[in-house]
Amino acid sequence: MESLQNHLKQFMNSKGFRETYLNLKQQIKSDKDVRLFLEKHKDQIDENMIDRSLGKLYEFVTQSKFCRECRNLDECKNILKGYHPTLIIERKTIDLKYDKCPRKEAYDARKKQESLIKCMYVPKEILNAHLEDIDLNEPNRLKAVSLVQDFVEQYGQNDRLKGLYLYGSFGVGKTFILGAIANELAEKGVPSMLVYVPEFVRELKSALQDHSLNEKIDAVKKIPVLMLDDIGAESMSSWMRDDILGSILQFRMLENLPTFFTSNFNFSELEHHLTYSQKGEIEQLKAKRIMERIRFLAIPVELKGKNRRQE
Repeated sequence: MESLQNHLKQFMNSKGFRETYLNLKQQIKSDKDVRLFLEKHKDQIDENMIDRSLGKLYEFVTQSKFCRECRNLDECKNILKGYHPTLIIERKTIDLKYDKCPRKEAYDARKKQESLIKCMYVPKEILNAHLEDIDLNEPNRLKAVSLVQDFVEQYGQNDRLKGLYLYGSFGVGKTFILGAIANELAEKGVPSMLVYVPEFVRELKSALQDHSLNEKIDAVKKIPVLMLDDIGAESMSSWMRDDILGSILQFRMLENLPTFFTSNFNFSELEHHLTYSQKGEIEQLKAKRIMERIRFLAIPVELKGKNRRQE
């Protein structure tokens, strides 16, 4: 063991090692950021401290260069992905602390925003929608966007905010607007849920088998902002209309929880659709009850325009 220590000591004192060490030290000290740091703290730093901290200084130089060369977060080569180093003085040595880089901060902010938007059976690309992407030249788009902006601005200040009931033919951008609303709310830290109603109805039927029905209904009932996409496109039983949809809307009406809808039907057409059960029964009073809740919760806005799905 003693001979090994002697060997290492001899190697470190050798001319070749010293030259390599001094060259490396000079390269590190000539780095622009290191040079600025040493100058700023010249009253606290001496050569002995630099020698003791050379490993940290080398780490700083190599990590900083990677940070400057990084084009995106996926290509980050730093030890801590998405973090860049800063030189500090700690206990009479030069040390490093790592902070989030701007790309990492943007990524985390985007992920946090995405986590606020719960999406059930709606295409993921809808979640990339933003109000500025909406074509205001199309009929009634300006009215819809204006109402959405008012809603977002007043959310949290007005306890009786109404959502929107967006209706119109296929492919005019109703669901896209819901996605834009969800993103606007997420930027304010407001959770929302966007639900494609026909698939949700099928899911609830399956939930009877795995005993998860109440859990799924409660999630939809209690979300701060609910968006029911394509209501009226489903074939709805009396149980689904009265016990499920009616229960959800009644809860949200009593709790003043904003609710948005999209549909191919206007109010009169949706009421007609809800009047007839799967068994062909005519239940006008029950349909009117559902419509009364929808009218209480949402302002109707008709959207017109070309079918974008055919483009």
